[in-house]
Amino acid sequence: MLLRSVKSANRRASTSTDRRFLLTEETIVKIPFGSKVLDAVLSVPDKILPYAVVLTHGASGDMNCCHLISLAKYLVSHGFLCLRFTCKSLNIIYRTKAYKAVVEYLRSSDAYKLSGIFLGGRSMGSRAATSVTRQADQDNDSFIQGLICLSYPLHRPKLQAKCRDEDLLFIKSPVLFVSGTADEMCDQRLLEDIVVKMKAPMKIHWIEKANHSMAVRGRTMDDILLEVNVQVLSWIREIIE
Repeated sequence: MLLRSVKSANRRASTSTDRRFLLTEETIVKIPFGSKVLDAVLSVPDKILPYAVVLTHGASGDMNCCHLISLAKYLVSHGFLCLRFTCKSLNIIYRTKAYKAVVEYLRSSDAYKLSGIFLGGRSMGSRAATSVTRQADQDNDSFIQGLICLSYPLHRPKLQAKCRDEDLLFIKSPVLFVSGTADEMCDQRLLEDIVVKMKAPMKIHWIEKANHSMAVRGRTMDDILLEVNVQVLSWIREIIE
């Protein structure tokens, strides 16, 4: 269900863009979810590649957190349709169901002819994306092309023994992890030990000295987010080309 569109023709989505693509429209949408709706924004380039990227936030914040906005604008500037959405529940099962509703919304859309989508999220949002990807792989759903985990919350702070790897070990689709080496919720050695056991093709990009919020003393957030964005775009291109 469309709510309104905000036109932004002739405006660059990022200082580092592919000149073939411009961000021409951001559309606010309401996605049906049971008896409720999910607030979302579709960022649309003027020339759309047949792939989309879905992004959602962590346990706090919403779809307008700087990490998601920056990544969405960067990907759109290179031709990818991006949908970011808000779901503020702290229940991972509820968050996963909401994510599935978003996937089905894009799958059934007549407005965009998509060959596939990449599921992504930050922190808790990446856990929900991981659960949806696991189910899609079990169902041999080729619409899901890969999984993007930004600051995946592998464990609670100082509780490395209680590892959240239950979905990761069963995923078959390609996975990209982008995390900080100082992330208090993703011990570097623990994640590296887990990915060795995974069935999926995977890549880890470590942001040196970054914490769970991707903050690094002495670096601007814009600089860090650009590093993240470049890694995500490069990985997606490796998958689809």
